[in-house]
Amino acid sequence: MYLLAIETSCDETSAAVLDGPSSILSNIVLSQDAIHAPYGGVVPELASRHHLESITWVVEEALEQAKVRLPLLDVFAVTQGPGLIGSLLVGLSFAKSLAYYFRKPLLGIDHLEAHIQAAVLEKAGVDYPALAAVVSGGHTSAYLLEQELDFRLLGRTRDDAAGEALDKVAKFLGLGYPGGPVIERMAGGGNPRAFAFPSPQMSDRSLDFSFSGLKTAALRWIREEGLAADHPRLPDFLASFEQAVARIILENIARAVALHCPRTLLLSGGVARNKRLRTEFEAFAREQGLGFFMPSPKLCTDNAGMVGALAWKRYERRGGGELDLRMNAYPRFIVPTEQLRRKKAR
Repeated sequence: MYLLAIETSCDETSAAVLDGPSSILSNIVLSQDAIHAPYGGVVPELASRHHLESITWVVEEALEQAKVRLPLLDVFAVTQGPGLIGSLLVGLSFAKSLAYYFRKPLLGIDHLEAHIQAAVLEKAGVDYPALAAVVSGGHTSAYLLEQELDFRLLGRTRDDAAGEALDKVAKFLGLGYPGGPVIERMAGGGNPRAFAFPSPQMSDRSLDFSFSGLKTAALRWIREEGLAADHPRLPDFLASFEQAVARIILENIARAVALHCPRTLLLSGGVARNKRLRTEFEAFAREQGLGFFMPSPKLCTDNAGMVGALAWKRYERRGGGELDLRMNAYPRFIVPTEQLRRKKAR
């Protein structure tokens, strides 16, 4: 069986061909970083336009690299949400067209669940229940997996995501875009305890995240200290800010571990490429005696390989699939009906 997956949730145009749940024959990712860099962030209209311009080439390249022709494909999969609605619709419309023409099944995949699947794509043996942290430019969320493919949201950001906070601080300092990798590079050798940052707590004691207060504190330090790209204390400031981001995430994850007693900890998402965050998470998992899984850096960012891997698992579990032309994109996280029932029961 061959499966073609398409991912266009934000500013990466990606297509992948798989012939097994963890066998990725090709995984083409076309980044738009250079296009959005002058604006210090993703411009939704520009993102969707460039998806339109490049998606045909990206799919053709994925097929050529996998040495698979379109008529040989058995299943199609596409990111359905959450993400930028214009970007999502480009990928979804393209995938629908292919599935309709070839009369093959089409699976809509949740972007955040695909990120979680990326954490277990390269290494087997997850011991459930597992606790997953998805940390990216648009999302910071915690999930509980009682078993494979059983995703239950525990908490998500109420304002900025972790990656968004990093990007905004880098933009304010004029360091470039995307901000996360720039901050990580410039923070090297800096003292992560030189600047004090707050640890926000939810008044309702939920497991939700918040980074707007951290961002505000960072901007205050920048103004008070006169920090700029050539300031001698900039590495200390960036290291402290980076450490604060990791600390806030881990504090919530530690509370979730205490409440739900998982056997495994998963870390994924674009910000999961950050070395400080990866090191802190792995150290915490070992300290707690938990198994630990995270993707290699190339699978942390948005890519169709993770979408295809999750789609393959879902296709196997369902014993097949169908072509649903009414399938639509959703820009924000949608709480599944089962989770709503659990909340009402509590």
